[in-house]
Amino acid sequence: MEFGFTKEQQAFREEVREFLEAERKAGTFQTRPHNSIGNHSRELSKKMAQKGWIGMTWPKEYGGQGKTYVDRTILMEEALKYQAPLGAHFLGDRQIGPCIIHFGTEEQKREWLPKILNADVSFCLLFSEPDAGSDLVAVRSTAIEEGDFFTLNGQKVWTSGGHLADHGWLLAKTDPRAPQPHKGTSEFILDMKLPGVTVRPLINMAGEHSFNEVFFDNVKVPKNCMVGEKNKGFYQIMAQMGFERAGIERLMQNYTIFEYLKEYVRSTKRNGKVLFEDPLIRSTVAQLEIEFNAGRLLCYMVAWTVDQGKMPDYEAALCKAFCTQFEQRITDALTRIVGPQSTLMPGSKHALFAGEVARNYLWLPSYTLQGGSTEILKNIVARRGLKMA
Repeated sequence: MEFGFTKEQQAFREEVREFLEAERKAGTFQTRPHNSIGNHSRELSKKMAQKGWIGMTWPKEYGGQGKTYVDRTILMEEALKYQAPLGAHFLGDRQIGPCIIHFGTEEQKREWLPKILNADVSFCLLFSEPDAGSDLVAVRSTAIEEGDFFTLNGQKVWTSGGHLADHGWLLAKTDPRAPQPHKGTSEFILDMKLPGVTVRPLINMAGEHSFNEVFFDNVKVPKNCMVGEKNKGFYQIMAQMGFERAGIERLMQNYTIFEYLKEYVRSTKRNGKVLFEDPLIRSTVAQLEIEFNAGRLLCYMVAWTVDQGKMPDYEAALCKAFCTQFEQRITDALTRIVGPQSTLMPGSKHALFAGEVARNYLWLPSYTLQGGSTEILKNIVARRGLKMA
């Protein structure tokens, strides 16, 4: 098997690095240790759009570059190393644009694809509900057809970036009486400023506003905002989930924290000895390095699978299940090695790495829940990959 990159891909990686380094020095963004894809910088997204780096895998006939998913993974890997704020265009690029290409009308393609490519519009995902997370067929929000509109009622929760997004990518029941729940849902593009849409912040235990709950009270959604065939939304969602679950962002949200860990054990002395001289610490860090490289190969394997014209299924589930658990182990290891000082939050003058270790530790539970819980993913690997149905 060939695990290397072509000369063109290596040159592209270097181009991305040089661009990000220049933009960071220019003050377009600052490196933050967490949540690159949740932080927004319309300025950086606009500059990436000018480079043709949004929608780069899309067909050229729709304004894309026709590049491979391996190329896109290279771009994302380097951007995540810098923890560049990608939130203003990330969801449109990753899954909403491709879904419009595959399922949308020609009118929708003309309206929305250029906006996504030019970073003129940002999206949030309106999937999860209080009683429907990994099990999306259990959604209860309804969109009932009435003349030229669908009347939307219900609630979504854990909506990342809902307070920043211009539009939402919504799954709702259009046939509440369907005998099989997965045959009664549809997808919509929702203007977040429509009357009846209310966004309320959810402050997480790290004290931050990233998530939201969103309420719909008789929201009038124009018919032309439904994407794809009515009552076939669940099937469209399933076609998108591989892309949501298996991007290299699932491995590298904690990349800066991993760099902190390696820096700390190389530079810190305890009882007169540098920490990496401790066999247990050396073993712990070496094991994490092994897991990082294994996860990286899994991410590129999924990208390669897509480039072969196949839809990633259990491969995507396997990739996310492994990578998000690895992310949790990084901060857990650093916390155990550092000791009590690791619990100091940002703002404390004694906090290690500006308190980012403690802050990140409080984010850990969400990693193995968002985009499908680890338990669900393992079932997918067992049933679809190992044929243990």
